Amino acid sequence: QVRLVESGGGLVRPGGFLKLSCTASTNGANVNSMGWYRRSPGAAENKRELVATITISDLTHYGDSVKGRWTISRDNDKTTVYLQMSGLKPEDDGVYYCAADKTPTLDPEDWWGEGTLVTVSS
Repeated sequence: QVRLVESGGGLVRPGGFLKLSCTASTNGANVNSMGWYRRSPGAAENKRELVATITISDLTHYGDSVKGRWTISRDNDKTTVYLQMSGLKPEDDGVYYCAADKTPTLDPEDWWGEGTLVTVSS
């Protein structure tokens, strides 16, 4: 099984920056796409908005709410994915989940991390 561990969440002021990281322990599994989802405050546990995805060939995809503000990237060994968040807004609040998939899908869902909380507040 693939284990995903997120880090980097926290409290940030509106307009600020934050960088999330997610490291995969693959245990020999083939991981292709990795990405981030957001669950907004008060949303049901299964209500997760796709934020950004990157495939193993570095094809990226962004949700409309973050296009132009955030960047997803992956390290050279393809086991760590980053989400550089800038221009943060209060509506960016939420728990951010890392996800991974064995296929080059733009909505990875085979494996999930526990989530990291981002709070945007002055």
